[in-house]
Amino acid sequence: MKYGLQFRDIFAAWESILDGVLVTLTLSVWTMLGGLTVGVACAAAKVYGPGWLQRIVTAYVEVIRNTPLLVQLFLIFFGLPSFGVRLDGMTAALIALVINLGAYTTEIVRAGFQAVPKAQIEAGHSLGLSSLQVFRYIVVFPALKSMFPALASQFVLLMLATSVVSQISVEDLFHAASIVQSRTFRDFEVYTVIGVLYLALAFAFRGLFAGIYYWAFVRR
Repeated sequence: MKYGLQFRDIFAAWESILDGVLVTLTLSVWTMLGGLTVGVACAAAKVYGPGWLQRIVTAYVEVIRNTPLLVQLFLIFFGLPSFGVRLDGMTAALIALVINLGAYTTEIVRAGFQAVPKAQIEAGHSLGLSSLQVFRYIVVFPALKSMFPALASQFVLLMLATSVVSQISVEDLFHAASIVQSRTFRDFEVYTVIGVLYLALAFAFRGLFAGIYYWAFVRR
């Protein structure tokens, strides 16, 4: 049996696919910002905070990193209504993705903080700088330089992982692909196009992060 590839119907639905790309980009950007914020705060708490706070952060990181993102998403979207908390799909997806990314980012940022030599921190204190000033001027920049490649890779993985939000009917790129597939029944063509688009987005993000790294750390 011969199978003839036909992409015409797929490309005819370009508006739906483009809308899905925009939703995926929106989710990715906001999740990166939120996850980085959570990661920096939790890493600072884990490295410099009191013991009880370190234990809470450690528990958060271990639970999130050792359970599937899909389960976390379903708990927020389908589980919270049992307690009277109802969220729309986009909000639930964003919260789940931020919580998930925050756990992974915490460990990356923590490693970056701890990579800063203690002698530099002690020198900052000896010059009369406050703890906040030492953290801002002595710890953050060297740590960010060392952890940036790992963060960039984690952000790209996060962008690819956003495809799971289609399971709660968020109209992202994968959800758009499912709609087009149900109308055209051209499974191979649809998912080939979507795969190429995810690949293009991944390369675009990697190029963006490489440019940021060059201008922020190499060129200066």
